Amino acid sequence: MPHIRHFRRPVERDVTRPERDNVTFLWGGLTARHEALITAAMQGLGYRVQLLPTPTKADFQTGREYGNNGMCNPAHFTVGALINFLKSLRDVEGLSTEEIIRNYAYYTAGSMGPCRFGMYESEYRLALRNSGFDGFRVLLFQQKGGMKQSGMESAVDLNAQFGTALLNGVIMGDILNELAYRIRPYEVDPGQTDRVFADITARLSDRLRAKSASVFKGRALARVIAYLLPGPDLETLEPIVDQVVDHYYVETLRECVTTLNREIEVDFLRVKPVVKVTGEFWAQTTEGDGNFRLFSFLESQGAEVLVEPLTSWANYLCDLALSRLAERRGPSLQAVPGGYWNLAGRTKAAVAHWRRWLIIRLGQAVLNREYERIRRTLGGAAHLQVSQAEMRRMARPFYDPRLTGGEGHLEVSKTIYCTLNRWAHMILSVKPFGCLPSTQSDGAQAAVLARFPEINFLSVETSGEGELNAYSRIQMALTEAKTASRNEFAASLEKTGYALDNIRAYCAEHREFRRPIQPFPQYEGVCGKAANFVRYVASRMDRAPARRARKRDCSTDTCTGLVSAGVRRARQSQKGTWSA
Repeated sequence: MPHIRHFRRPVERDVTRPERDNVTFLWGGLTARHEALITAAMQGLGYRVQLLPTPTKADFQTGREYGNNGMCNPAHFTVGALINFLKSLRDVEGLSTEEIIRNYAYYTAGSMGPCRFGMYESEYRLALRNSGFDGFRVLLFQQKGGMKQSGMESAVDLNAQFGTALLNGVIMGDILNELAYRIRPYEVDPGQTDRVFADITARLSDRLRAKSASVFKGRALARVIAYLLPGPDLETLEPIVDQVVDHYYVETLRECVTTLNREIEVDFLRVKPVVKVTGEFWAQTTEGDGNFRLFSFLESQGAEVLVEPLTSWANYLCDLALSRLAERRGPSLQAVPGGYWNLAGRTKAAVAHWRRWLIIRLGQAVLNREYERIRRTLGGAAHLQVSQAEMRRMARPFYDPRLTGGEGHLEVSKTIYCTLNRWAHMILSVKPFGCLPSTQSDGAQAAVLARFPEINFLSVETSGEGELNAYSRIQMALTEAKTASRNEFAASLEKTGYALDNIRAYCAEHREFRRPIQPFPQYEGVCGKAANFVRYVASRMDRAPARRARKRDCSTDTCTGLVSAGVRRARQSQKGTWSA
């Protein structure tokens, strides 16, 4: 009988502490702004970090050539980009394979979820071995691994200081990314938004890189908390307290708002449908061929893109951890040796449960507090973080929140929330071909659309080819969204009682209406920026006596003098949430 050799997971050789100054960590896969800011934050901690180029179709073909053809396209694009980069180091820069393996390592996210994402690490190693880079190190950041999973001898310390640096890069990237996508469709000078945001990103990157890794504010407060709250040590508390009490980035962020308002001029009277992009994490985030360059395509078709912040994903993971902790509380108490009468054991288990609950809650509170502080400092134009409890409540009739994998119930709840709260005219769900968790969500979306027929929803699968078919389907769905946005604008303009030319003339006379960062209310039942903006400008015009004589008759488009006091009071009493 032949000897059966069972598969054993290979033991990865980690990058050790003595190698830290010589090893360059490669990574990528997010938006350009996220990558620049997170790289700067890691460099500020003393790591040698280099970004991989945005994956292209050539990288996809390389990934297919050397990797497992059964993997979904994020793996093919990512590992293909890595292999082609390593080949360029060998063939163009003249480094030997041994030097590359010794002086470079790839850092990526990992998962214990049900989809193929949990096997990416092994697939990367297979492709690297097939391409001639056997032994190249692939380091994994597990979503469930905790802060210190890398060990004491690892070159990468996943501690609180690492976490706060990453937090700043992610949140700043989230907000800058949303602002850029919300401003660019309305810019008067084409290309100016990209130029200004490139300068702002470089300025904030320098600030992140210059952040001292050893000077913390609030050391005394950290010592008090460490004394009153057993568990977290002083080394963990100091960076967290410094993050909360320090205003290191505030002045630079305020300067960025001044720069945006000074150098960019916008025309918010352009009528554009808002398209919310959801779906699988990588596909809805990358800006290259991996998702058919959908963001730039949507803008070229006259749409405003509402992108998803990475902070929402972090909030989802925290909420998921809290839900599972609550479900395990009863069984963990019942499993105490001695049963109900073991009061000491039950007390110890209860204390451990509430300690874990408190740590997750505090982490989530710091995350949202910092997001809100940076959001407000950057003008308050980005959207607020949505309550995860509200997202669970909306999704529960259609998708069990306990089902994980991909974005879990978020794809369903975002579709409902963004439509009912008038955040978007269209929901575009993007996912790799054959992605199991997203396919489950698409099945649930059929019930959602039956319950809410007003939702304009489209699901698009991406791969290395097929973009023309995807573009055609998106254009058909966009036609409906454009019609809805034009009707909405016409209704808002009619409510104002002003001619559009009069509103344009008023905006031309007042520079503040042409600034990209300006808060104005989102009126009830109104989604589009132009529809909200025209009503806001009209409310300001009502306060100018010289403008009241220009009111037009909505039925004849002729001037009719002053609007009645009752109509003015009704208009001025409109309430809404502030947005840009």
